[in-house]
Amino acid sequence: MITLSGIIGSGKSSLTEILSKELGTKAYYEPVEDNPVLPIFYKGNEIAAKKRAAGEKDATNPYAYLLQTYFLNRRFAMIKEAMQNDNNILDRSIYEDEIFMKMNTEMGNATKVEYDIYKSLLNNMMEELPYAAHKKSPDLMITIKVSYETMIKRIIKRGRDYEQIEKDPSLVDYYHRLLSHYDDWMDEYDESPLLIIDGDKYDFVADVKDRMKILETIEDKLYDLGNLEQTKVDELRKAHLEILKQQ
Repeated sequence: MITLSGIIGSGKSSLTEILSKELGTKAYYEPVEDNPVLPIFYKGNEIAAKKRAAGEKDATNPYAYLLQTYFLNRRFAMIKEAMQNDNNILDRSIYEDEIFMKMNTEMGNATKVEYDIYKSLLNNMMEELPYAAHKKSPDLMITIKVSYETMIKRIIKRGRDYEQIEKDPSLVDYYHRLLSHYDDWMDEYDESPLLIIDGDKYDFVADVKDRMKILETIEDKLYDLGNLEQTKVDELRKAHLEILKQQ
């Protein structure tokens, strides 16, 4: 089982789809378009920021806790299902979930009480996960690391209004904080082997050569971990050469 992680706009879903086709695995995607809370959460952030700017120091986003428990529930259900069998990929996992609630608490969008309740719920879920699933943790966590500039370009390209900094200037601070929290998370993550992909250097969506490079980096890691046989690696390398010849 492979799990993907990374900030908004880093390319998690795109790489999940690429890897799923490459390795013949089942892909699990976290639904965003049908999320009823996400749009109002962003609106709540904007309202809370304006209230604090007007002097209401304790103003919070009333939807922060709701959004995080919504995501936590969805991610727990998704990873439980994925962990029932081998040979699958998730475009997001429960392992990075706390980043968002922790950051929202630091920013004043959620209260300390809400964070403590959330953390207790998360810990209980993580304790139950090995009993509810086929394995204890992913075989490989892949993180796509991108800069603020790359993230913003991709957010603009995919066009969700509630993610745009032009619509909500408070998102500039939110996104920079999120990047910093992901840096800390990458340093601290120890649930499974971690592979960090440079999302600024390699455009694995638009550039075929970059895509082949990233795929081979991941496949080499899977081979080193004992999750991919040499015959499969050789087969994939041969296929890559044929693809590159056609470019």
